[in-house]
Amino acid sequence: MKLPLGFWVGAATAAHQVEGNNTRSDYWAQEQIPHGGFREPSGIACDHYNRYEEDIRLMAEAGLNAYRFSIEWARIEPEEGRFDVQETEHYRRVIRCCRERGIEPIVTLHHFTSPVWLIRKGGWEADTTPADFARYAAYIGEQLGSELRYVCTINEANMGVQISAVARDIFQQMQAAGKIQMGVNLEDLMRKGGDTARENREVFGTDNPAVFVSARTPHGDEIVMQAHREARAALRKAAPHLKIGWTLSLHDVQAVPGGEERAREEWGQEFTHYLPVIAEDDFIGVQNYSRTLIGPGGSLPPPEGAELTQMGYEFYPEGLEHVIRRVHEDFKGEILVTENGIATSDDTRRVAFITRALQGVGSCLRDGLPVKAYCYWSLLDNFEWQKGFSMTFGLIGVDRETMWRIPKDSLWMLGQSLIADDGN
Repeated sequence: MKLPLGFWVGAATAAHQVEGNNTRSDYWAQEQIPHGGFREPSGIACDHYNRYEEDIRLMAEAGLNAYRFSIEWARIEPEEGRFDVQETEHYRRVIRCCRERGIEPIVTLHHFTSPVWLIRKGGWEADTTPADFARYAAYIGEQLGSELRYVCTINEANMGVQISAVARDIFQQMQAAGKIQMGVNLEDLMRKGGDTARENREVFGTDNPAVFVSARTPHGDEIVMQAHREARAALRKAAPHLKIGWTLSLHDVQAVPGGEERAREEWGQEFTHYLPVIAEDDFIGVQNYSRTLIGPGGSLPPPEGAELTQMGYEFYPEGLEHVIRRVHEDFKGEILVTENGIATSDDTRRVAFITRALQGVGSCLRDGLPVKAYCYWSLLDNFEWQKGFSMTFGLIGVDRETMWRIPKDSLWMLGQSLIADDGN
């Protein structure tokens, strides 16, 4: 599939998953405790903090023209109300490196990780969090807004709601696993053991810290939505030219006979109940990896014999087109595909996945849908949260001993998709 010139094709990362040594974040703290549920700590991750120039160069040489990455709040504001100028300048250098290479930087302000101090205040269930997040957003807008065009406030704002749904139905863990588009260990999700509670209490001052990816209450969902509203207003005040949106984790929800009502409820939970809060957004970031089949009793496992990814998802790249079209029915702003990808050790399957996903994007473009970008997840084989480094999503491999970059065929294939087609 060849996409028109002017379309953005790129790759995505999250700061904590690639930078390394994010020592002020809640995730780093959880990785260090014995019962935190992580297979391994992030450590230096992919050392992207120091090697970003090499990684951006590899993207540019392959032909990519967009890079979606996140700014680490815990680096920028390591203590409440104190901003780190040196870290701010680091991200300015990353942005300018992108510009120098002809790559559009698409920045996310919050990609799952938060400063430890925020979690000690009550985290993503606390009434004070929207104002704290807006203060941080205003600072980024004032300091870096002039160098940007697109800013995502919050990554996968609905993730906590999805985790809550799984937590309520924990006895169907194997069926529910594909419903969470991130690397979590479901067994640890529900564990309330004394050791875990004690360790959390020592680090966060509470047995059950409300980190962003905790099972979320309805009040917590309102907190996230209000945080987005206040951050959007702060960014627009600081840098009126910016286009603002957030991203959502969206499955291609498909009903089997008898599951139609449950499927409508599922889509409502994932997407439509957020429509009031995003009505004033300039764009939405769509993040899709597979589909969810819904029967009369709820989620079904992948069809017998279906190809599965390392994450246990069904290999189903067609889901992206279906989700884009469904989102466009209710949201008329711009659509950016901010994540879409596959965890596999077989890069030929990654090439096939990307090819079929881009065919769907191209179909949407031909029909006039306002799709502006496709960012593959992920640029690098990175730290997949609680699953550690075992999941290989990357267009570029990373030698865990030397940090040597190993570009894959899929990187070059994705870059070639930007050549304008001949109209046939």
